[in-house]
Amino acid sequence: MTQTLRCAIVGTGAISHAHARAIEAHPHARLVAVTDLSGEAAAAFAEQWGEPAVYGTLDELLAAEHPDVVHICTPPVVHREQAVAALAASAHVVVEKPPAPSLDELDEMRSAAAEAGRELAVVFQQRTGTATAHFRRLLAEGTLGRPLVALCNTLWYRNADYFAVPWRGKWETEGGGPTLGHAIHQLDLLSYLLGDWTGVQARLWRLDRETQTEDASTATITFADGVLAQVVTSAVSPRETSSLRIDTQKATITVDHLYGHGHENWRITPAPGFEDEAESWALPDGAEERSGHEPLLREVFDALIAGEPLPPTAADPARSFELVAAIYASAAADGAVVTPEDIAHHPTHRRGFASPVTDLRGIGRQS
Repeated sequence: MTQTLRCAIVGTGAISHAHARAIEAHPHARLVAVTDLSGEAAAAFAEQWGEPAVYGTLDELLAAEHPDVVHICTPPVVHREQAVAALAASAHVVVEKPPAPSLDELDEMRSAAAEAGRELAVVFQQRTGTATAHFRRLLAEGTLGRPLVALCNTLWYRNADYFAVPWRGKWETEGGGPTLGHAIHQLDLLSYLLGDWTGVQARLWRLDRETQTEDASTATITFADGVLAQVVTSAVSPRETSSLRIDTQKATITVDHLYGHGHENWRITPAPGFEDEAESWALPDGAEERSGHEPLLREVFDALIAGEPLPPTAADPARSFELVAAIYASAAADGAVVTPEDIAHHPTHRRGFASPVTDLRGIGRQS
């Protein structure tokens, strides 16, 4: 590979540093330009990451630099507009999660990518890492028997100041609460390991924070192979953890972490009678790679340079997003079952996720 991908970053907040680090680590990628609503923030970011050119707007950046890849690290409400503009300028797009505030807007982004002959990659970095690849292979090959039960918990803590940021906690600007903004990572890892889902029943809750959206949610998900998964999401949990547990006929797989995982975060426990097989299930010795932006973007860049389809770690941008949409749609229907077919043509929740939230802050009212 000899081509060097000229990369640009839109939005220079905290997550943009992970993108800059991954670009810097790749031998055939270079950060050439950045833009942010705050010129001061953009300039400080550029000074830290090799002095790329700084532009006041995305349009100015695209016209002057013609980047090969545009990394969108802004709030979700502007993702569609920025992605469509970058794709129209013949750039590939890497967009942070959630990819958009609605499925309709994601559809527009995917259509724009197809029309431009460019790729749209969504950052779901929990799919990456050598441990994820190992256990996904064991599950896919049936080595552990059929998966039966799963638990998926995203228990994080965000204080009142977090929700006081003007665009947070509002349906029209953030698109949703922690189910969309936080749990989507673990839900994406769950579906990456287990495959297609078939139904969702869910509720949204407001337990403690001053927010228009939920600060907690609960859901039951069924998968195509007959797996039953229970999901709890919270932004009010002081001992933070992100965790998955998958019980199969022969073993239990668990991963407990917070924002990223390595081999030390994964564990496999054989069922009684299968102890002799456990040695063959163990993580292999040798090179370990943790989950993160760097392995994800490396695989994306390698595919772009080679002219190949996006790798599995960056493909299927709508799968977990549709699962999140189904959680909100089920909550809006008082916990009724929502299927993929329902979401494909949903009359309200393809346009946005605003849904009733049960308020339990001692008020006892629906809002």
